Amino acid sequence: MSLFGTDGVRGIANAELTPELALRIGRAAATLVAEHGQADRPILVGRDTRLSGTMLEAALIAGITSAGRDATSLGIIPTPGVACVTRATAAAAGVMISASHNPIADNGIKFFGADGFKLSDALEERIEALVDSPDLPRPTGTGVGIARVAQNLGRHYYRELYEDAADLSGLQVVVDAAFGAAYAIAPYALRKLGASVTEINCEDDGTRINVNSGATNLRGLQSAIRSKIAGGERAVGIAFDGDADRALFVDETGTIVTGDHVLFALACAMHARGELTHAAVVATVMSNIGFERALRTRGIDLIRTSVGDRYVLERMRAGGYMLGGEQSGHIIDFRRNTTGDGPRTAVTLLGIVASQKATLHELVREVVYAPQVLVNVPSRDREVLDAPAVREEIAAAQAALGESGRLLVRPSGTEPLIRVMAEGEDRALVEELTGRVARRIEQEAGRLN
Repeated sequence: MSLFGTDGVRGIANAELTPELALRIGRAAATLVAEHGQADRPILVGRDTRLSGTMLEAALIAGITSAGRDATSLGIIPTPGVACVTRATAAAAGVMISASHNPIADNGIKFFGADGFKLSDALEERIEALVDSPDLPRPTGTGVGIARVAQNLGRHYYRELYEDAADLSGLQVVVDAAFGAAYAIAPYALRKLGASVTEINCEDDGTRINVNSGATNLRGLQSAIRSKIAGGERAVGIAFDGDADRALFVDETGTIVTGDHVLFALACAMHARGELTHAAVVATVMSNIGFERALRTRGIDLIRTSVGDRYVLERMRAGGYMLGGEQSGHIIDFRRNTTGDGPRTAVTLLGIVASQKATLHELVREVVYAPQVLVNVPSRDREVLDAPAVREEIAAAQAALGESGRLLVRPSGTEPLIRVMAEGEDRALVEELTGRVARRIEQEAGRLN
């Protein structure tokens, strides 16, 4: 089984992702970095608020330094902050310890190259091949690496957040940080830009990261916005996930604003300024057809990829596109950063609201969603999708949807789930078909087990 998934290494901390494994990964990564001629530069290590973060950080840094490379701890910082600081300081590489939106017990390790981009599949495979190698260097004396704690390196990320940012004075914002990595940075930055900020779930509490909060559960944020409305106030809600590489929003009416809506607002603004290369946006097969139709009316194309921000990123780099992202809130804006960046997305989107003197609701109302249903089926067995009964059920559902609908069935790249998504004009039919396919997968998974 491959160690790296679509977003680094993930697993249950101290059971699957153990300190011993983290140490070996650190040794392997440090050795590979040295081979690329950056042996004199430190490897930066950041983490989110998870309780297991300090344990894995200590093990990872021990592995890095045991291979003769220096390591610098950035402490709690959003994933995009690691990418930014790595690039800004010419570090050898960056590492983020986080399982993003996954449950508390999980954790993960993902790498960034010196250029701030996530490592390619080929480089991850090379790290994986070295993890159990008995031939890695083990220097002694002055050859051992040094572990340090960062001194104000976060200023580089704040600089990115403030660069060309609009004055947000007069905007009321509710921030839900999911008890994660953006708990301090996002409210501070938004206040610095002039916004009036109300905080919910903005505490350094790894026992509650992503629990009924943030981008994975918007009910609390919606409730906070509706309370503002009831009090005669107008506010926008922002929800981050655990490592803050993505953000979702709630508009001034209490309506959820997805990554599709955000991409639409950003794309239209960039297109108007001549900044949207090839007049196109890159998104995944999960993006709603209503988003694609709204872009088309503005003369903007949609380029679709497989699910996962790394595939969006690869397509953007290969085709020279400036903007891309996912429905789930990963927004990649090459004008600002090299990866999904929740806090910067919030700053940019609110800047459009402020500069156009519009509401967020007005900016995204052209995106009229077609009915879309997503069902997650718990299963670690991807082979279940090859079962004849499952393939027959999928074929029947696709036929029932016809040319006006879509069906997507795929294993999750980050969780032990199989995701069943259907989209069409008839919600009742879409719900029925996703239910049928999901039940068939459950039945066949039970038989296989």
